[in-house]
Amino acid sequence: MSNFNDVVHNKQKSSSNWQALLAHQHHISSLKLTQLFEEDAHRGEQFTVVAGDVYLDYSKNCITSETMKLLLDLAQECHVTHAIEAMFSGEKINFSEVRTASHIALRAAATDEVKVNGSNVVPLVHEVLEKMRIFSDRIRDESCVGATGKVIRNVINIGIGGSDLGPKMAYEALKYYSRRDILIRFISNVDDSAFEEVVRDLKPEETLFIINSKSFTTVETITNANLARAWVLASLNNDVAATLKYHFVAVSANAAAVSQFGIAPSNMFMIWDWVGGRYSMCSAVGLSTMIAIGSVNFHAMLAGFRSIDIHVKSSPLHQNLPVIMGLLAVWNANFLENKTVAVLPYEHYLSHFPAYLQQLTMESNGKHVNRKGDAITISSSPVYWGETGTNSQHSFSQLLHQGTQIVPCDFIGFVQTLFPNRHGHANLIANLFAQSQALAFGKTKEQWIAQGTSILLAPQRACEGNRPSNTVLIERLTPNSLGQLIAIYEHSVFVQGVIWEIDSFDQWGVELGKELATPILADLIRQDAPNYQQDSSTNKLVHRYRCLSGRVLDEN
Repeated sequence: MSNFNDVVHNKQKSSSNWQALLAHQHHISSLKLTQLFEEDAHRGEQFTVVAGDVYLDYSKNCITSETMKLLLDLAQECHVTHAIEAMFSGEKINFSEVRTASHIALRAAATDEVKVNGSNVVPLVHEVLEKMRIFSDRIRDESCVGATGKVIRNVINIGIGGSDLGPKMAYEALKYYSRRDILIRFISNVDDSAFEEVVRDLKPEETLFIINSKSFTTVETITNANLARAWVLASLNNDVAATLKYHFVAVSANAAAVSQFGIAPSNMFMIWDWVGGRYSMCSAVGLSTMIAIGSVNFHAMLAGFRSIDIHVKSSPLHQNLPVIMGLLAVWNANFLENKTVAVLPYEHYLSHFPAYLQQLTMESNGKHVNRKGDAITISSSPVYWGETGTNSQHSFSQLLHQGTQIVPCDFIGFVQTLFPNRHGHANLIANLFAQSQALAFGKTKEQWIAQGTSILLAPQRACEGNRPSNTVLIERLTPNSLGQLIAIYEHSVFVQGVIWEIDSFDQWGVELGKELATPILADLIRQDAPNYQQDSSTNKLVHRYRCLSGRVLDEN
């Protein structure tokens, strides 16, 4: 089989399937979801698909059977099946960095084989998982102590991007399963107030820091790591090496930098360059999660990821849940020209899930050139945002129902509550179902008038409907089902990237701001006069900062 990066792709606008979808969109624009449901009594059954414990109802999208046929034809034309095979076979599909994207190895069974550069990396993964298990068990059974002999009771994860958003989201999502006598907190923002608020009520002698940085040079993470080191040493005032041995561990691929910081090699957990940050929560980046929920639950989460990996690899496209979600996202973004997506989990524990998806989707597919380096002439990733229900219903849902922008929605719900002795869960799910129903079908001013609303008020109350949504329904929030849910979105994002002909695994746009910050920082903190060689706006901002911070009295 040819290398996926050598496959000749089709320019979207010249693609016959793309053109067929554009022509089809003109037909769809004249149809309403109300009409489509009236004409097909089985629509709510036809447009559904199941993967593992996840049930997807996509019947409330503005689609017909012909739409799905054309989208699947597009997937074939864009070699989606080939792309999936390429990822699983270890091809360097992250072409701009000449790397594989082998995060699937992180959740592989010990008997599986995932090759990177010709070598099976699964044994390496399970070696690290075992090291994580031993370490997390020591904290959970209170045999892990600090430099003064006191038990470690606080664990603080320091990272940014995927090394923060992933473990933080997973910790909050699985808090029901966590040890509540072990305090887990997260620091990401390079902001003194963030650090101070996390540590202010903690005792250094009972606190462990996990420094999460693949390169161990990420400015924000190392800045906060240095603050943490100074905070611990100022309080304990012990031998530096001995203190750091008890209170710091690292997740990194840069052993030299970790050692230079002062963390013992035995306290370093390996991560590899074939793992992207936003795909890393199944690696040692998830150490804080394992400490919180235990290794058994952590492995159950990994098994959930793996079950979806198997589904994606083995299912035909028309029964492949992540593929279908990805194609619907392309349909809504490129053909219906909807520029944002709202993610609405009706589960309090998933409060950080929209933020996690923001990075997964927009850092992966927020690109402006294709694999050949040519400008993309269509929209790539829409903007993702969201909030838990029913909070969203009393804030931005007004815009979802009556605003001039159409916002496709992903509703996520769980059939069983984690608290069966409570009685609010059915009400929660009723609201979820009602919101997707209201978005789809709305209520006309004529219907309001028929119910007695005044002619003057009826237009204000009318909701036009015909607003697309997916409903993801899962039996229960467990570590396994969380893994399945995350993996579905991972693979959906990849499918979208294949259709858009972009590299979903690099993030060069993130680097420019970091590069520009270095000379600006030098100007902000220098004792003599700055160079003032930036643009006029930045020069003035630097000048004002220096004056107001008391660094200088005046600079002309």
